[in-house]
Amino acid sequence: MKIIRVISTIFITVLMSLCLAQKAWGFCGFYVAKADTKLYNQSSQVVIARDGDRTVLTMANDYQGDVKDFAMVVPVPVVLQREQVNVGDPKIIERLDQFSAPRLVEYFDPDPCAHNRRYLESAPADLGRPGGTRGPDAYDRSLGVTVEERFSVGEYNILILSAKDSRGLETWLRRNGYKIPRGANRLLRPYIRQNMKFFVAKVNLEEFDKTAYQRLRPLQMAYESPRFMLPIRLGMMNATGEQDLIVYVLSPRGQAEITNYRTVKIPSNTEIPVFVKAEFGDFYTAMFQTAYEGEGKKVAFLEYAWDMASCDPCSANPLNWEELRKSGVFWLNSGRSNNVSLRSNNVYITRLHVRYTRDTFPEDLMFQETSNRELFQGRYILRHPFTGEMSCRAGVDYQQSLNRRLQQEAKTLAELTGWDIDEIRNKIDFPDVKPIPWWRHLW
Repeated sequence: MKIIRVISTIFITVLMSLCLAQKAWGFCGFYVAKADTKLYNQSSQVVIARDGDRTVLTMANDYQGDVKDFAMVVPVPVVLQREQVNVGDPKIIERLDQFSAPRLVEYFDPDPCAHNRRYLESAPADLGRPGGTRGPDAYDRSLGVTVEERFSVGEYNILILSAKDSRGLETWLRRNGYKIPRGANRLLRPYIRQNMKFFVAKVNLEEFDKTAYQRLRPLQMAYESPRFMLPIRLGMMNATGEQDLIVYVLSPRGQAEITNYRTVKIPSNTEIPVFVKAEFGDFYTAMFQTAYEGEGKKVAFLEYAWDMASCDPCSANPLNWEELRKSGVFWLNSGRSNNVSLRSNNVYITRLHVRYTRDTFPEDLMFQETSNRELFQGRYILRHPFTGEMSCRAGVDYQQSLNRRLQQEAKTLAELTGWDIDEIRNKIDFPDVKPIPWWRHLW
């Protein structure tokens, strides 16, 4: 008979709006606006599906403002043509978030007096392994700017620019009606030196009005390049403080790592008091900030790494074949049914959470694929004490061990979050242990 009896398992998705509110979110490009409209990054999630040198990049943002003022500039390694750009399904980003989000797991202690068994303090049972036209004019050439491609995709009008000089590119954007964030010239220069191109997108209002969406949909681009990187420096120009970025990397091999900054695992598999169930958003926000400061604010956190053929425990069902295809996974076997197992498709997801500023992350993010298929998840454990009548010696032993366990949970929570331990203890219902008279079970 198992000592710990699992009655139910509860998963609480760490939604971006819940746990990281009040933060300015990062983006892999910068926003530009007509006239003097002030635009700020509110949230950003990026999906990178990569196999070898082939990449499908999906960029989702939580732009706040009138869509007529929206435009963005993103460095890209190659000139993109119309067929390489797509408007994505925003529900796919939500599915990836729900599937990979840190989670709570809930257990209930059994009756220590059942069958007169002695309760043995134990950790919870393991739930498994953790159409373009080209036409540069003389004016553009005088600034060193070339419009390499010009096309429309869905509700977006797209330009692909190349530039020889950062000042010329800044001038071109300003004279074409864009309000460039201060400092653009300095941050554009390294990308021009690397011979990168610039993906410029703004909204086609007529096409946007035809859609049923209230918010802008993600943009996707497919390209081939040995550079496995994500530009984040331009996004700092729209920042009002620290920025957060969630990156989902999908690979047929294994975990993805950031090579120019340390990647560390988020604190996980810890037992915390049951009252945190009602405060999980506040808990995760405080825990992440504490870990972020403890690592010197210069690391990327691994929040999830798993084979997408399964999950254990599951916060949401694994993505089916069609959802993975929409996520940019291009190496799937064509024509597969949604009901067919995904094991042979070999899709591995890595969820990385980066919080950064100009000072802590002065370089763009450089990645590498690895063959490491170790499973990891941000998981936090609630153990509900048994509250029924306990009239046996094992019940007294259980309550004494429970007191020690609850004290340890309070200490763990204080260390993870920086919360005051006395306030934590005031929220915990410690048992009042009364000794059983020595003679009760004498006869």
